[in-house]
Amino acid sequence: MHSILVKDYMQPATHAISVTANTAEVVERLLKSGLTGVPVIDEREAVVGFVSEQDCIKEMLNDAFFCEEPASVSKLMSHNVLTVTPNTSIVELAQTMMREKPKNYPVVSDGKLVGIITRRHVLQALIDNDEDCYLRT
Repeated sequence: MHSILVKDYMQPATHAISVTANTAEVVERLLKSGLTGVPVIDEREAVVGFVSEQDCIKEMLNDAFFCEEPASVSKLMSHNVLTVTPNTSIVELAQTMMREKPKNYPVVSDGKLVGIITRRHVLQALIDNDEDCYLRT
């Protein structure tokens, strides 16, 4: 298998959410994008967190039950975010995914979010580049 990189399979950072957003805005973005989570960025486009569907469910239940205003994304996002660079090897990322929990990894270059790569993207990269092991039809 030749070297394949994150930049060849990542999705551009079109689905990031601002740290000033609220839970309802996050849920709308998740539903529209079809992603299970999105990076949270500040005004400099730096990744400051990550928010997932699971993070939102509890908050949405709470908001609905108590008829409260939606909470800020900063209240429910994860602050310790594992990121990769565009030049990270897909094989290296796949090995990391086997050890770590996240399904989605923000792709960061020069301190700014440039994309996202998911388990599905990694699987696609691995199957696309494994011609020695699988027969093509």
